[in-house]
Amino acid sequence: ICMIAYATAVKMPALHRHEEEKFFVNAEGRKEPIPKVHDSPTKELSVVVPSYNEEDRLPLMMDEALDYLEKRQKRDPSFTYEVIVVNDGSKDQTEKVAMKYCKKYGSDKVRVLSLVKNRGKGGAVRMGVLSSRGKKILMADADGATKFADIEKVEEGLKSLQPWPNQMAISCGSRAHLEKDSIAKRSYFRTLLMHGFHFLVWFLCVKEIRDTQCGFKLLTREAALRTFSTLHIERWAFDVELLYIAQHLRIPIAEIAVNWTEIEGSKLVPFWSWLQMGRDLLFIRLRYMTGAWQLETRKCD
Repeated sequence: ICMIAYATAVKMPALHRHEEEKFFVNAEGRKEPIPKVHDSPTKELSVVVPSYNEEDRLPLMMDEALDYLEKRQKRDPSFTYEVIVVNDGSKDQTEKVAMKYCKKYGSDKVRVLSLVKNRGKGGAVRMGVLSSRGKKILMADADGATKFADIEKVEEGLKSLQPWPNQMAISCGSRAHLEKDSIAKRSYFRTLLMHGFHFLVWFLCVKEIRDTQCGFKLLTREAALRTFSTLHIERWAFDVELLYIAQHLRIPIAEIAVNWTEIEGSKLVPFWSWLQMGRDLLFIRLRYMTGAWQLETRKCD
């Protein structure tokens, strides 16, 4: 298995953008070049929302997020933000829905980055992060399962880690405190798959974080640069590799309980998606262990 993992590893996949992905369309319909995470930040917060066929669920999340962000900016005019919706090769009207918010709030606050083809959730988040302008960068799922105002709890978690070594720190939203209630509502089979996945995460990759898969994570800009420019996994298990990299770089991580509600429409197919994630977890461990993957920082072209 080690030999297969090493031989099949793409050592340092290129962080390549297609020509169409080097621009975003502003509210007036004009193309503007996309900034890079290597540049100096010009916003307090960037919110990256990976979206694949989310025309139905995206409006609820965007309404809640933008309502919160606008009210916060009115209370504190020094607070600046941007929301980057990454349309991950959707086949529905996700891009059109997102552009309505761009036109309503302006392209300085809402940006739509459309990928030429589907890269997977990890690939979409990475492209959004590498196109962001914020001092802090928040990953948030398009389904709105996490109450957006809980960002304040996650921010407190980030502050609690100060002083940040090399300006790097990560604060993760967590649903671990809700596990008992969720088990009561799940079938025995799904509960067995969940426990099996958690065991593999703990055994192979990440021991300090109970819930690696909550899509509500806040990173300092430097932590985002170091982790996402090293990331290999582009599908569901990317969160685990992200935290695995962070642990090896000795980036401090906080785990903060957040309010979470299961929203219908998940793209996960329980057995096959978790089987794929289990394979990815094993390969993450083996490929870093054998040196097939290195903790290097790359630049996106």
